[in-house]
Amino acid sequence: MLVWERPEPPNRPVPAPLSRERIVRSAIQLADADGLDAVSLRKVATVLDVRPMRLYGYIASKEELLDLMVDAVHAEIRPVGDGWREVLRSLAETTRHAVHEHEWLADLLGGRPQLGPHALATGEAVMAALGDVDVDAVMPVVSAVNAFVIGAVRRETAERRAERATGMDEKRWQATLGPYLVRTFATGRFPALATVVRDAAHLDADQTFQIGLGFLLDGIEARIAR
Repeated sequence: MLVWERPEPPNRPVPAPLSRERIVRSAIQLADADGLDAVSLRKVATVLDVRPMRLYGYIASKEELLDLMVDAVHAEIRPVGDGWREVLRSLAETTRHAVHEHEWLADLLGGRPQLGPHALATGEAVMAALGDVDVDAVMPVVSAVNAFVIGAVRRETAERRAERATGMDEKRWQATLGPYLVRTFATGRFPALATVVRDAAHLDADQTFQIGLGFLLDGIEARIAR
């Protein structure tokens, strides 16, 4: 049969183009939807419609993938401002916002130092803002802010996860435990705690974060000014 009479063969799928960026973006989408347990090289390969072995030419292990995911999110953490105080506040707020966008990030912050290009760019911006601070104080200052932020976002994340797991939001939880606290405080055993629970302003997560961050920055400023 001559060529112009022969039917063309069916189209054969060609390998999908890959890059580390595509792999990491797909992994982040999986984690955003279902948490870190949903992330594996096999599952990422399924999303990308390729065989898992193809990924190993780009990423050697899941640990490398997690490092790349964290660094990719650091592109969203770009502290700005005039002076070290504004930059540290911006660092705290943008880190918290990144965790709100990518809840799984709370589980990975505070581990090994992040040395990817985006994380280093974040660090450079912070260090440059602290240029007039004594060099020996720079890392303790940044560590204090990071520790505050990590503690705050992990608490917020734990509360959101507990709410999803139990179906009880803060108001329902308080209503359920309220009678117990009333009975307990009526014993007179916890007068200071009872006063705070009864009389103090009940702040939401945003207010709690901002006030606590202000306390921390005030303390840093007082220490630096000595």
